[in-house]
Amino acid sequence: MRIDKFLKVSRIIKRRSVAKEIADQGRISVNGRVIKSSSEVHPNDEIVIKFGNKTLTVRVKELLDTTKKDDAQRMYEIINEEYERDFRSENE
Repeated sequence: MRIDKFLKVSRIIKRRSVAKEIADQGRISVNGRVIKSSSEVHPNDEIVIKFGNKTLTVRVKELLDTTKKDDAQRMYEIINEEYERDFRSENE
């Protein structure tokens, strides 16, 4: 399954076009390699996504073509979620 579709179906990112844009900006890596939106993901792959001041690391558990909201979290497990601190507000 393509990474942009996985992120949309798993509801990690709400829109496939946004997932595609983030991937094509080099803000997503799979198993340590920066990838493009057309790259394939497989079960047990580790995905790192950089959203602004947040970095989310997930492991692919299963691939589903469609999901209901309750089933979406079966597709992945969160390994780590980090927030960068805003140093500007601390120094003011």
